[in-house]
Amino acid sequence: MSATRPRKSRSDGERSRAVILDQAARLATVDGLGGLSLSRLADAVGMSKSGLFAHFGSKEELQLATIEAAEKVFADIVLAPATGTRGMARVRALVDGYLAYVHNETFPGGCFFASALVEMSMQPGEPRDRLVDFMNRWLAELEAALREAQDGGSLAQDEDPAQLAFELEAALFLANAQFAAARNSTPIRRARSMIERRLGL
Repeated sequence: MSATRPRKSRSDGERSRAVILDQAARLATVDGLGGLSLSRLADAVGMSKSGLFAHFGSKEELQLATIEAAEKVFADIVLAPATGTRGMARVRALVDGYLAYVHNETFPGGCFFASALVEMSMQPGEPRDRLVDFMNRWLAELEAALREAQDGGSLAQDEDPAQLAFELEAALFLANAQFAAARNSTPIRRARSMIERRLGL
């Protein structure tokens, strides 16, 4: 009679969905959202592929859940600190929050949404739609804060808030890309300087 082999402890019962998705979001900024697979994630979190499949029945379901988790991280780090502020104070809080989100290396590959949207832009489907929706909501958040600043007199009346939101996002996007590549604070400093000059701060 052969000895019974000790069974490996199953980590799928020990790891929360939040921990799994945190790792998935981190991997997605390095390997791409399209490169995210149940087998790759299973290796990263140390659990079986079948255990992960119990959480996510398909690759698209995993992608959507990962996007949702990344949205929560963005909300906590970028949007939450701006709660209760208005106008130009809100604009500054949103900009500072985003630059901290990048500079503190929340994700190893930089801003989750900047990398994922570029990657998925030509791949029709719900993940792409969710990413486009996120970008539109983020730009709308900046635009709304700029309109408040304009209404309060701290932004010139001849400014177009939608155009200005686009310009701010362009500076933030480039800061993210350069920081992810160079890993030094120069792009963060330059983006902040450019935005402050543009807003007359």
